[in-house]
Amino acid sequence: MAREIHRLTALAISKKKHPGAYADGGGLWLQVTETGSKSWSFRFMLGGRAREMGLGPLHTVSLADAREQARACRALHRDGVDPIEHRKLGRAEAALQMRCAKTFDQCAAGYIEAQRPGWSNPKHADQWTNTLKTYASPVFGQLPVQAVDTELIVEALNKIWTSKTETATRVRQRIESVLDWATVSGFRKGDNPARWAGHLEHKLTNPAKLKNVENLPALPFAKIASFLADLRKEEGIAARAMEFMILTAARTGDVRGALWSEIDFEEKAWTIPAERMKMKREHRVPLCDRALAILEDMQKLKADDQPYVFPGGKVGKAMSDGALLALLKRMKRTEITPHGFRSTFRDWGSECTAYSHEVQELALAHLIKNKAEAAYRRGDLFDKRRQLMDEWQRYCETTVPARVVSNKKE
Repeated sequence: MAREIHRLTALAISKKKHPGAYADGGGLWLQVTETGSKSWSFRFMLGGRAREMGLGPLHTVSLADAREQARACRALHRDGVDPIEHRKLGRAEAALQMRCAKTFDQCAAGYIEAQRPGWSNPKHADQWTNTLKTYASPVFGQLPVQAVDTELIVEALNKIWTSKTETATRVRQRIESVLDWATVSGFRKGDNPARWAGHLEHKLTNPAKLKNVENLPALPFAKIASFLADLRKEEGIAARAMEFMILTAARTGDVRGALWSEIDFEEKAWTIPAERMKMKREHRVPLCDRALAILEDMQKLKADDQPYVFPGGKVGKAMSDGALLALLKRMKRTEITPHGFRSTFRDWGSECTAYSHEVQELALAHLIKNKAEAAYRRGDLFDKRRQLMDEWQRYCETTVPARVVSNKKE
């Protein structure tokens, strides 16, 4: 008795030259056209009507694949489902999912907006946007986030992994965060292909072996008095802001965003609220005499509606970071950065004073990394830090004359 299914063989199919339809059985047919091209179809009856469904050309769909498709079609037909309509519905759903799928760029934007309220520095959002746009988007930014895999990430990172190692490390971390956000938001499934431990560490060279971390250029503490003498010759609010920043060892963003409401002249203290701090913890800064004098001079210039201690050029706006950089450029001191003065202070404290590591770290608003030490500390060592900052002023002013602030704005 002839076989009902699997009638054809690979050899027999290769020899079929004449146009026509050749049955494999079970509704599966091989179609041969007059030009010699070959394709598969599935034929069936439904509701008294003959139906035929194309399964693909022979050069793409093998005999085994065609038989598997035919088997699936027979199972649907047995349950009263039209295989053709079922495939149309599946394609429509896939197309809808594709239209609704979030791209990596869209997820990156979503993550940045979700995190923006928690970033103390508004520039963080711009940094995230720019680095991902520059290094990740050209490779997979427009792809559905689910399609972003290890190979795509490695392709993006390889371009800068050895030449811009520190930047590449940040990009990897940011890609990982975006993909984590996409996963918990329901836009993708599976492990994070940007994770380092146990994954990309096997695909990329350890960054620590490529290049040491470069610290921001800092002024040697032995030269701070000379620099301060030159700084006090400069007119303008930016010069006074930089001097205040040096004497308080504060971050540039904290100084530029300093508000009059945070200053307590009676207590000689500047209290920066948690929402403005990098570590999200309130930080009290003891003010030395010269820092207070700068504030008193700035108060003489204060407009009634101006909340910022060091205002920018526009009413109601804080000074821009560019004003401090422009000041250093004007002084021809582009080899250092504003933020580097914190390192100057830390180096001086370590080499020239006997104050404990904890006191110096608290002066810089750093978290205490020693968990046991942090657990037992209850206060902020404010009095000891006041003594430290007074000594810092005396060291900075070893040869520095005082200067009255001018009303020139940057």
